[in-house]
Amino acid sequence: MERENVWLKYGEEDHKALTELAEAYRQFLSAAKTERECVRESVKLARAAGYRSLEEVMASGTGLKAGDRVYADCMGKALALFQIGRAPLEMGMNLLGAHIDSPRLDLKQNPLYEDTEQALLDTHYYGGIKKYQWVAMPLALHGVVAKKDGTVVDVAIGEEDSDPVVGISDLLSHLSGEQMEKKARVVIEGEDLNVLVGSRPSKTEDEKKEQVKETILSILKEKYGMEEEDFLSAEIEVVPAGRARDFGLDRSMIMGYGQDDRICAYTSLVALLKAGSLEKTGVCLLVDKEEIGSVGATGMHSRFFENTVAEIMELCGQYSELGLRRALARSRMLSSDVSAAYDPNYPSVFEKKNSSYMGRGLVFNKYTGSRGKSGSNDASAEYMAVVRRIMDDNQVAWQTAELGKVDVGGGGTIAYITAQYGMEVIDSGIPVLNMHAPWEIGSKADIYEATKGYAAFLKDA
Repeated sequence: MERENVWLKYGEEDHKALTELAEAYRQFLSAAKTERECVRESVKLARAAGYRSLEEVMASGTGLKAGDRVYADCMGKALALFQIGRAPLEMGMNLLGAHIDSPRLDLKQNPLYEDTEQALLDTHYYGGIKKYQWVAMPLALHGVVAKKDGTVVDVAIGEEDSDPVVGISDLLSHLSGEQMEKKARVVIEGEDLNVLVGSRPSKTEDEKKEQVKETILSILKEKYGMEEEDFLSAEIEVVPAGRARDFGLDRSMIMGYGQDDRICAYTSLVALLKAGSLEKTGVCLLVDKEEIGSVGATGMHSRFFENTVAEIMELCGQYSELGLRRALARSRMLSSDVSAAYDPNYPSVFEKKNSSYMGRGLVFNKYTGSRGKSGSNDASAEYMAVVRRIMDDNQVAWQTAELGKVDVGGGGTIAYITAQYGMEVIDSGIPVLNMHAPWEIGSKADIYEATKGYAAFLKDA
C-alpha cells in the first residue's frame, strides 16, 4: 500500500496554490517563534477573517447564531476559534487541535551573572531537546517582561538585520578530547547552556566588580525600562535567530524553527478561517505546554476548552450541563501533531512499511505511545474508516505511520486528553525531518495536502 509522491499529480493550478500557501506559512513561522507570538499572529488572521473575541460578543448581548465566528484567548498562550454550525452544538463539533509551544531554552528567574568579564544568562531547557544542538549557533531572545506597575513589555532581540544575536559557546576541538568521550546526552549538560550576552565593561567611577553585567543592565534599562529584579516576572525564551527559509535547490521544503507543531497549527487555522458554511460547529484549538505534558492553565489538561464551549453554548441559547457533556462526547477531532519523516540517513530506527514520507501527504497515526503503546490514544477502526472516506472523497493525499520501530521510540499528543470526554480522536499531522532540533524541515506539498485534509474534515466529519 505504498503511497505516490503527491508532487507527481500536481498541475499548474495546484503549484500556484501550494506556493502561495507555503509562502504565507513561511512568513507566519518567522513571526511566531513563541506561543504568545503564535496567538498574536493567529488573532490577526482571525480578525481579518471576520472573527470576534468572546468578550466582545458577551458584551454586545447579541448572542451567537449559525455562521458566526468567535475566538477565545487564554492568557495570550492558547486560543480556541469557533465557526458556529447549523446543527445544535449538542450534536457535537468537528475539532482540529494542535499545540503551539516548541522545544527551546527558557531564562531562569534570576539569570544574569558575570564570570571572568563575560555576561551570561542562565537557562532551563524546555521540552525534549538534544542539548548539544544548541551551542555555537546564533540565538535570539523573545518574550515579555511584566513589571510591578502592571505594564507588560514585549522583548525581541536577534531577528532584525540590525540586531545583535546571542549564543552558547562550545569547546574548541583542540581541547575537547575528554568531552568527545562522553555520551551525546551529556556532551553538553543542562547547567552549561548559559547564553553569552556581553563582554564590554562599563566605565563607572565606583569601579564595580561586575562591570560587564552593568553594561547589559544599562542596555536593558534603556531599551525596555527594565531593572534586574524584573527578570523575576519575565518570560523570555531563547530560540534560534533568523527567518524560516525555502529548503532544497528545488525549493520544495521549508526550514524553520518551531515547526513542531506550528506547521499543524497554521494549516488547521487556515482550514477553519477559509471554511464555508458548516453543518457542525468547526473548531480550531491551539494549546500550550504539550512539550512538557500539557499541564498548567494554558495546556490541554486545563478546563479552558471545556469552559469556552460552555460559554459558546450559552451565547447560542443552548447551554445545559447535560448538553455540554453531549456536545463534547459527540464531537470528532483530528489531534494535529507532526510525525517523524523517514530519514534515509538513519534507516535503522524506522520500519519502512509503517513510516511517513515527505511529499506523500497528511499523516494519520492510529496510535502513538511507546513500547507497547504506553500513553497512546488508540483510535477505533470505525473512526479510522470514517477518516479514510473523508480524505478519499475530497481527493486528499494521505498516509499512515507509526513513530519509529516498536522498541526504539514513540511519543504522544493531546489526543488522549480530549478522548477522555468520549469523543472520537485520531492523531494526524505533517511529517518533518529534524524534529525537536533548532531547525526543522517540512514539505510544501504536505502543508498543502494537510490544509485540504483539515478543511475536508471540518466539512464532512
